[in-house]
Formats: sequence, structure tokens, C-alpha cells
Amino acid sequence: NAAVMGFGSHTWMFEVLSSFDTIVSNVANSYRLQEECDVLSLRLAKYRGTINLGEYKAVMLASLRSLCKDWGSQHEISWSWLWENVERMIKALMGKPAAQEKALSQLFNSMDENALGTIRREVYAKFFAIAPAGQDYFKQSTTRLHFIADRLVIMTMDIYKDPKRMVEDIS
Repeated sequence: NAAVMGFGSHTWMFEVLSSFDTIVSNVANSYRLQEECDVLSLRLAKYRGTINLGEYKAVMLASLRSLCKDWGSQHEISWSWLWENVERMIKALMGKPAAQEKALSQLFNSMDENALGTIRREVYAKFFAIAPAGQDYFKQSTTRLHFIADRLVIMTMDIYKDPKRMVEDIS
């Protein structure tokens, strides 16, 4: 439908489309929905050009109308509500990922070994406070735990650099 509506060259719509199933699946879980929108905003930040999220809504609704034989006003209202909320969450983040990536990179590059050690310890302190049962699974050496914490720092940077790959790697 995007091509028929004149949006065929808007490649950013493919990023939205590839995230759309997960967004819809998590509409009842506001925290998870926000996470999906956060990741989508990172993916959209890699696009160079103009992004008009309202265009996606038009294509989405046209596609859904053609797929649903008994489409009615309740469908229209519900799907519009979903997209308007997603659009609001994504717009709140537009333009921010590049600045966040730069600040995070500067922070990690400025840390000495003592600061990294503190982060390593705090990662586990926070994790075990949130999920005490996790202590049963982390019975490795301190060296191994530090390696895992260091990987978390690297992955935090990598999600800004290549969000699509990182989501696939983590999932």
C-alpha cells in the first residue's frame, strides 16, 4: 500500500513495519511498549531524510481496511489510538539518540579502572536487588562476572551503533 499511496521511497517505513508486530503484541504492557518504541527510535535515528510518522498511519490504516472485511469505526478508533500513542513516544525521542550515543561514549571513554570496577559491582548489586534469584545463576569467578559486566557496557554502546543487530543478538 505504501507504493500505491506514493510512499514507496520512504524506506524508514520498513523499520516501523519490522517492529510493528512486536509493538502490537505488547500494547497491553506499557513498559514493554515503551521499550519497543525506544528501540524503534534508535533504528529510525539511522535514517537520513525526513520522517513523517503520520504517513505510516495512513498506510497502516489503508492496509488494515483492505485486510479486515468487517472494518468499522471501532477498528478505526482502536488502531488510530495505538498509532497515535506509538507516534507520541517515538516523537519524544526524535533527534536524541545521536546526542545520547555521544554522551555515553564520552562517559565510558573517560572512566578509569576504578570507575569501571564500581560500575561492575553496581550492575550486580542492582540486578540482585531486583532479582534475588539471579544469585543462584551467577556463581562464576569475579573475573567472569567482570567480563559479563564489561560486555553489558559494550552492548549498551552497540545498541546505539547498530540497534537492529543488537536486538537480534539479544533476542
